[in-house]
Amino acid sequence: MRNAVTLRTMTHDDLDAVLAIEQTAYSHPWSRGNFRDSLNPLFDAQCLWFEGELLGYFLAMHGVEEMHLLNITVAPAWQGQGWGHMMLDALSLWSRSQGAKVLWLEVRQSNARAMHVYERYGFRRVGLRKDYYPLDRQQREHAVVMSLPL
Repeated sequence: MRNAVTLRTMTHDDLDAVLAIEQTAYSHPWSRGNFRDSLNPLFDAQCLWFEGELLGYFLAMHGVEEMHLLNITVAPAWQGQGWGHMMLDALSLWSRSQGAKVLWLEVRQSNARAMHVYERYGFRRVGLRKDYYPLDRQQREHAVVMSLPL
């Protein structure tokens, strides 16, 4: 039998593995509390697993005829292999099934790699949120707002 990659709902038991990736992937990672608070019916939180190893995860928030992607992360060791695209596929399909017509996200203005991934997927830049992300103690960074019609 071949080993399968599985995408399943994130649970409290996944948080240690999620946080380990989150802390290596970002300069300003989400906290355990951020993830814990997102484990409720208003959010779609999914983990991508392969042979007991967490490859990545995403969290999205439901809205009226829209979905808002809050966090999508591929473990650094697994980046560049298409896992982010696969999770975007899963989120897009699930969002459509829930009646969403648009998928929204924000990305750090300095994160050219992520913007390139999103644009290749079909997202378009639609705005800018000034001083959205923390940068250091005195400064903040703008977020590029992107959307994908579903």
